[in-house]
Amino acid sequence: MARPIEAPVRADRVPDFIAIDVETANNDAGSICQIGFATFADGALVDNWSWLINPRTWFSGHNIAIHGIRAADVADALGWDDRYDEIAALLAGRIVVSHTAFDVTATARACARHDLPLLAAQWLDSARVARRAFRQFARRGWGLASLSAHLAIDFEHHDAGEDARAAGLVVMAAVEASGRSVSDWLTDAHRPLREFA
Repeated sequence: MARPIEAPVRADRVPDFIAIDVETANNDAGSICQIGFATFADGALVDNWSWLINPRTWFSGHNIAIHGIRAADVADALGWDDRYDEIAALLAGRIVVSHTAFDVTATARACARHDLPLLAAQWLDSARVARRAFRQFARRGWGLASLSAHLAIDFEHHDAGEDARAAGLVVMAAVEASGRSVSDWLTDAHRPLREFA
């Protein structure tokens, strides 16, 4: 059984990073309706929050069933273009964790929609990290829910703030299990799986 990861890992192996997650209104990846953040410093989670975003587009029943966010919930929220400067400042030059490339694609498409520059960050895919740090997830089962169950991470799936926190904790667990730093994983996450067998 995996040990719970509530206690911080060694601070000398975990530089500051921020994890993010987004939820979307429909099948257009740029239709971001919520963005969540989790900041980690000195080996521990230090802050966790989310913002509703008005995507100024339609909501599909399928997406509402996943995350529960409706058009009425974001009617008074700021749009991506209104939040962009604040988001860009948060991520600028930092290691930014997301679980799979979906969040990177979604933020890029939201930026393109509003003719805004791409977010400048060092992206780190927590799914790629987990597939290399934990052998049993190399070929299957690397979704955030199954990884969190294995690592005893308690979270409410498909809430952007909760998913961001879980993605960050997955990376911290991988750091602890592998002895590699978060900075090491920026490179090692792209090495072939066979090198980790």
